Amino acid sequence: MIKLLHVEDDADIREIALMALEMSGEFEVLQCNSGNDALEKVSEFAPDVFLLDMMMPGMTGRETLDQMRKDPALSAVPAIFMTARAQHSEIEELLANGAADVISKPFDPMALSEQIKQAIEKSIQRT
Repeated sequence: MIKLLHVEDDADIREIALMALEMSGEFEVLQCNSGNDALEKVSEFAPDVFLLDMMMPGMTGRETLDQMRKDPALSAVPAIFMTARAQHSEIEELLANGAADVISKPFDPMALSEQIKQAIEKSIQRT
């Protein structure tokens, strides 16, 4: 099982993503509704991959990742961002700063688990 930490402030998107990932049978998912919530739970969960919304109130996905990366045990965990503002320059910046992938919203629930597995594989190949 792939342990995935999903951080998303929109309850509907969390629900759709959870259903899609559970249907694959390959993921153990912990969902958080904010960056602060994720920071409280991430160490105990010890995820294999992060799936982070970019735009959230309080702390963005990028800021959340920066905070989690301070923990040496989490520094190499692949991070995938989801964003509705998938501008080429923003995607390039995220990838240049270590993101394993960027998934545009709205996303295809039927393709989500495969996209995540491919991003993990790319991340492993880069190390």
